[in-house]
Parts: sequence; structure tokens; C-alpha cells
Amino acid sequence: MSIAFTSGEPSGIGPDIAILHAQKERTKDLQVYCDPDVLISRAKTLKLPLSLTEKPTKNAGELFIFPIKAKTKVLPGKLNPDNAEYVLSLLQHATKRCLDNQNSGILTGPINKAVINEAGIKFSGHTEYFAELSDTPKTVMLLATSNLKVALATTHLALKDVPRNINKDSLIEVITIINNNSKFLGVNKPKILVCGLNPHAGEDGYLGDEEITIISPVIDLLNNNDFNLIGPVPADTAFTAESLKGIDVVLAMYHDQGLPVLKSSGFKNAANITLGLPFIRTSVDHGTALDLAGTGNISLGSFNCALSFFEKISSSGSQA
Repeated sequence: MSIAFTSGEPSGIGPDIAILHAQKERTKDLQVYCDPDVLISRAKTLKLPLSLTEKPTKNAGELFIFPIKAKTKVLPGKLNPDNAEYVLSLLQHATKRCLDNQNSGILTGPINKAVINEAGIKFSGHTEYFAELSDTPKTVMLLATSNLKVALATTHLALKDVPRNINKDSLIEVITIINNNSKFLGVNKPKILVCGLNPHAGEDGYLGDEEITIISPVIDLLNNNDFNLIGPVPADTAFTAESLKGIDVVLAMYHDQGLPVLKSSGFKNAANITLGLPFIRTSVDHGTALDLAGTGNISLGSFNCALSFFEKISSSGSQA
């Protein structure tokens, strides 16, 4: 089965990624969910050959597409809220076809959350949306490079909302999903380093008690059930070379606790992976790059990384 590539925000570099990827013969089938007119127009702007087909192809210069029409004209670099429903329809169709076993999983191009919300549609991100579409009660966002894997206990939340969204039950769910979906890392029982929530991991309760009342009890409980957890570790030392020695996954308590470290060393060569869905989902780690749309001056590094992790997950026999 083909991998569904949802091209994302049409005025960004998602269509460009598909077109550039199509310039060489491929080993894997990719089905691009996009407006055909956007692809043809963007290929002309890029001065690159492109032929569209609704049948699988791995040939250079050809793209296997699932055609979905945009609501209004697309201009590179120009966001338009009128196309918000179109962007979400790409995800909806791809999810349905994965659940119907017509695609092997989804590799997502970048979207712009702000313009979707500007259109009056409440949207916090791919991870949460795929969970909703597939009736999945709990998923985990994990970003990965070749040498660092960072999972998140909470995802796209305002910082003030993080503490009340970390409790024993949710933390047990998150760690269990990571533990049970890590075969693609080449380990059956991953060694997981768990960050504290507060500075200095709470400093014995002086700077916050979540480590004492929630995080440590969960670590002790799961380790007594044959998990391999270390922590809670202060986030300011969790990512040192010494702390990371032998670690398979770092669990950060919130988005900007863990991802700045990963992106500072692996940006454009990292992939976003959603663990816990009934199908494989990987993604590029960057945004829509509106200023680069139609210029050809983009890197396929993150796309190739996301494709590589998709293949590793698939070959490991796990969903994600």
C-alpha cells in the first residue's frame, strides 16, 4: 500500500516537497493528497517537470495523487483562511483511507494552525486531530533525530495549563504508550529518562511538589512492573551527554521543555512521530516556510527523515 502524504498548507512548501521528491525514481509508493492545480502551478513556478496520475508510480517526474480541490485560488506565500477546510479535508480523507486499509499510514506536510483558527475552526495540531478522527483516547508526540528521541507528556498547551494536565493516570498512559511502541528504535524495553516538571525537579518540594506527588510515584510503580525508567531528572541537566548515555527516549513534561534541545541540534533532519494511533504517522519537523514556497530553495532533509522513520516503524511491525 502507498504512504499518504498530506501536502498541508497549500501556500507553503508542502506542495514543493512533493514535487522535489518526485524528481527522482523512488523505492516507495507515495500518494500525494493535494489539489492537482496547485501541484501543476507550483511545478511551473519551480520550472520542474511533473505529470500527475491516479495510479501508483515510482517514476521520476510523476506523482500518484489523491485529488482534492482547494476552496479558492492558492498563491505561494499568501495564507488564506478560506482554504482552512481544504487543509483539514486532506487529513480527513487520508485518515479514513488508512482506517480502511487503503493507505499504509500518513506522512504529513506542514500546516499553519493560526490560519485554521482564524477561519473559526478550533484546531490545536495534527497529533490531537488524528486522535479525534480515529477515536484514539491517548496519543504521544515524539520527535526523533538519528541520536535523540524526545516524547512529550503534554503537547500544544499554554504553559499555565500544563500542571493540571499532568496527573498519575495521564503519565502512566503516556509512558506505557512509549514503552509499547518503541520496537522501531531496535529495543523491546526502552530506557526512558523522565524529566521533572519544575526547576531542579522541584528541589525536594521547595520549587513545586509534582515530582513528589505525581512523577516519582508513577516511576516507582512502573519500574515495579518491569519498565526501565530513570528520574525525575532536572530538565536543565537531562540533555547532557552524561545523562543521555544509554537512554532511548527522553520524556519531557511540556512542549518547550524538550523540543528546543532537539531542534537546536537536529532541525531539518528530524521527524515528528505520533505514537498510539491505529496507523503509522510521521511528519516533517518544520513549518510552512511561506517565504520559501515556490523558490526551490528548500531542504528535503526532514521529509527524508520522516520517510525513513516511517519505513523503520513499518518494518518493525508496530503501528507507531
